[in-house]
Amino acid sequence: MNTDRVGQIAVIFVSRRTGADEEGYRAASARMDDLAARQPGYCGIDAVRGSDGVGITVSYWSDDAAARAWRDQAEHAATRDQGRERWYDWYTLTVATVTRGYAWTRNWA
Repeated sequence: MNTDRVGQIAVIFVSRRTGADEEGYRAASARMDDLAARQPGYCGIDAVRGSDGVGITVSYWSDDAAARAWRDQAEHAATRDQGRERWYDWYTLTVATVTRGYAWTRNWA
């Protein structure tokens, strides 16, 4: 768990999946994870999805230019179009600067 994200850009993607083309979605998602991790300025990702299809993905970037470059990356843009066509009912995207953070972990000892 990385809590040293102060100053990073958080791109918060909240969506609901259609449930269509699960195999295609999984392949595209894995490809986007791999591609994002190789982009300059990439700092990490956190993601969850509920049984109702609603999910939250937060990607972290070193600065706004890096986040915008990811937005504009050609393969990512094409995959985003596919998502609109078949994988998502809706989504929202919020971009924020991280100003603080902390973590807690249960000690089972």
